[in-house]
Amino acid sequence: MTLFRRCFLLLCISTFSIHLAAAATCLGEQSVRSHSVYLIPRQPAPTLYQDWAPFLKRLGKENGLCFDLHIPADFTEFEQAIRAGKPDFVLLNPYHQVMVARKPGYVPLVRDQLFRLAGVLVVRKDSSVRDIHQLEGATVAFPAPNAYAASLLMRALLAKENIHITADYVGSHNNVYRAVALGAVQAGGGVNTTLNHEPAALQSQLRVLFTTPNYLPHPFSAHPRISPRVREKVITGFLNIAADSAGQNMLKAIQMPQPTRANYARDYKELEGLKLEQFVVLGGD
Repeated sequence: MTLFRRCFLLLCISTFSIHLAAAATCLGEQSVRSHSVYLIPRQPAPTLYQDWAPFLKRLGKENGLCFDLHIPADFTEFEQAIRAGKPDFVLLNPYHQVMVARKPGYVPLVRDQLFRLAGVLVVRKDSSVRDIHQLEGATVAFPAPNAYAASLLMRALLAKENIHITADYVGSHNNVYRAVALGAVQAGGGVNTTLNHEPAALQSQLRVLFTTPNYLPHPFSAHPRISPRVREKVITGFLNIAADSAGQNMLKAIQMPQPTRANYARDYKELEGLKLEQFVVLGGD
C-alpha cells in the first residue's frame, strides 16, 4: 500500500469519527427543535467542522434556531442523503443543486457574491506536461465522480477534446492536491476556492495547467418542508453576520465571505443546459 493510500485511510477514519461527533451536537438555541445541516465533503471533516460549527452556533443563537451538523464520510453518503431528502439545510455544489431542484425540491437560499467557481486541473510544478493533450492515457485524480467543477465539468471538457484518461477518485479536494504533489498521479482536478485554501507550501508544489469557465458558487439550500419563516431567518442571519468583523471572519472560513440571496432560476438553471448527465455516476464515491 502506498504512503498516499495509507494516509487516505487514516483520513477516512478521522472523517467517520468527526461525522458521528458532529451529528450529535446541537449548535445554537438549545431549547428549540433542531434542524439538520449537511455539508458536501469537499474537505476533511475536521476542517469543515472547525470552520462551520462556530458559524452555525452564532447563526442559531441569534435567530432562535438549533442546528445538528452532519459531515458525511464521503460523496456517496452525501448524495444518498440529499436524494432521500434527509438534510433540512445543505451546502450543495452547483450541479447537485440542479440534481435535487425538482425532487426532493431543495431551494437555494444564499450564495457568495464575491467568488466565482472554476475548476482547475493541476500538475506538479516540475511536471513536463504543458498542454492538456499531453494527458492522453494519464491517471488523473478527482475528489469524486459528481464533484461539479473539479470532476464533472473537467471530465466533460477533457472528453470534448477527445482526451482519454483514467480517473482516480480520492475522496476530497485536499487528497487530490496531495496525490499530485506526491507524484501518485499525473494531474488532478480541483476548484479555485479549495486550492487557494491550501497551505502556501503545498500550493508552491503545484501548477495550474487548465482552468474551466467560471460559474456561481455553492448555495446553502433548504428542503421544501422548511417553512418560509425559518428560511427567511436563515437568509437574514447570513446577511446580518456579514455586518461585523468577527462575522466576516466566520464567513471567510466557510468560503462565503459576501453572502447574498440566491435564486434557482437566475443563478443555477443555466447549468441544466450543460448536459452533464452522461458524466454523473449514481452511487459513485
